[in-house]
Amino acid sequence: MSTVSILEAKMQLSRLVARVESGAEAEIIIARNGRPAARLVPLTARPAQRRIGIAAGQFKVPESIDLSKAQLEHLFAGDPNL
Repeated sequence: MSTVSILEAKMQLSRLVARVESGAEAEIIIARNGRPAARLVPLTARPAQRRIGIAAGQFKVPESIDLSKAQLEHLFAGDPNL
């Protein structure tokens, strides 16, 4: 939970709404003269979605993955013979 002033909320409303909408912030308190005045919360509570590692454990890496390493190095170096 973070607290912002009314002036900051006015200048960055889109960013603040995106943060609560995405789940990065559960709520944001808007303060007037240093005292809490309002609370910005998402309409529907939903957990933040993590995309990193979404396919973890679904693929098996073959033991021979590095066998073509030299061939790839030649391709990236621009070797026309491969």
